[in-house]
Amino acid sequence: MESVVFIFSLIDCCALIFLSVYFIITLSDLECDYINARSCCSKLNKWVVPEVIGHAVVTVLMLISLHWFIFLLNLPIATWNIYRFIMVPSGNMGVFDPTEIHNRGQLKSHMKEAMIKLGFHLLCFFMYLYSSTSAAFNKPVG
Repeated sequence: MESVVFIFSLIDCCALIFLSVYFIITLSDLECDYINARSCCSKLNKWVVPEVIGHAVVTVLMLISLHWFIFLLNLPIATWNIYRFIMVPSGNMGVFDPTEIHNRGQLKSHMKEAMIKLGFHLLCFFMYLYSSTSAAFNKPVG
């Protein structure tokens, strides 16, 4: 059962790595003026809810399976994602708003956040990979 938890977490982590790279590429395109702010924000806002759900599922799964260290490692990022999603001001298009993305360096902060998440998910990927192989090979025979 433990290896199934880590394999699911590994697959979910791969999806979150893909989303982080997608966020970085899309924000870079906006920064270089390859796309406009409205299309960039609509593309990114489509993927905010799946990111929140994906990260929250892994966090809850680690809590249920009693992997405290990994749960506590995932908790701040999951909490930040949920907080960011809940605290969207009324009238904004979503977490990424085209009218505000160029104000006060929000583009740079969104880019920095995506880079931090990418690093975190890469760390988690190797941690889940190690844990899944360790759980699969440490099974008692019989």
